[in-house]
Amino acid sequence: MPSEFDLIRRYFTRPAAHADLGVGDDAALFRVAAGMQLAVTTDTLVAGVHFFPDAAPRDLGWKTLAVNLSDLAAMGATPRWATLAISLPSVDEDWLAAFADGLFECATRYGIDLVGGDSTRGPLAMTVTALGEVPAGTAITRAGGLGGDDLWISGQPGLAALGLAILTGAEKQWPNDHSPLRALHRPVPRVELGVALRGAARAMLDVSDGLAGDLGHLCECSGRGAVLEAAALPLVALREAGADEALARRCLLSGGDDYELLFAAPPAARDDIAALARQLDVPLARIGHLVAEPAPILLCEADGRTTEITPAGFDHFATNG
Repeated sequence: MPSEFDLIRRYFTRPAAHADLGVGDDAALFRVAAGMQLAVTTDTLVAGVHFFPDAAPRDLGWKTLAVNLSDLAAMGATPRWATLAISLPSVDEDWLAAFADGLFECATRYGIDLVGGDSTRGPLAMTVTALGEVPAGTAITRAGGLGGDDLWISGQPGLAALGLAILTGAEKQWPNDHSPLRALHRPVPRVELGVALRGAARAMLDVSDGLAGDLGHLCECSGRGAVLEAAALPLVALREAGADEALARRCLLSGGDDYELLFAAPPAARDDIAALARQLDVPLARIGHLVAEPAPILLCEADGRTTEITPAGFDHFATNG
């Protein structure tokens, strides 16, 4: 049976391009470039809570890192370094090899060094701390939105929720369309988009707990209300995947695990943002606007009817009463 240190050397030790000292010592050493601020985020994924225990390990390795990079993208930060703490119920070297392949596939794609971490015996769980750089004073927070700002969303929120519904059997009949499962298992962190939005977006966050819930966080931090235009919601991919209108809306507004960017930007930036969408080949939909004062989030139908949306995102510690 390989030791903890053998496992670390075999599966999680790679050369570090951006660090002075990486895996193998008591701590990593790296330098932040002059004029940069350090952005730091941490996420934990737990078997049975965030993923099915029998999830494909290569996909799980990718997702473990990708969800953290999405948080850095939401700040406009360039990812640089990460640490991994992993808890394993037992040693399965085939599983570990596939997990590490997925993790480093994501790390290589986005230029990340794995510079440290820990491993222990216990229920299957992974915690990543990711660190990135952003020029001082340019980070995009949740708090800068102004009344009249456009609201934009990247990609196709809701596909991951649709994938979860398929996996859990909530949707019994389903066409042979694998895009929802890809969205669930292989989220794409919008790193390039986040960096490109510095100076254009006034407020931003990544959508991980549902568009309505996360929009509520942006509105709360910015002290604004919001109006969403039903006709502008990006539902095309959900419809093409086989969802009817009600299911498509439910997945888009309430589903989680999307890791798309939701941001507020002034109307004067519309042409620049449309150009970014073409340049990066990332779909961007203008779905509504912020209002000047704190107010409920409203969904406006094409015929003018409005419905108040309760911005309740996923809560790990919520009870059912």
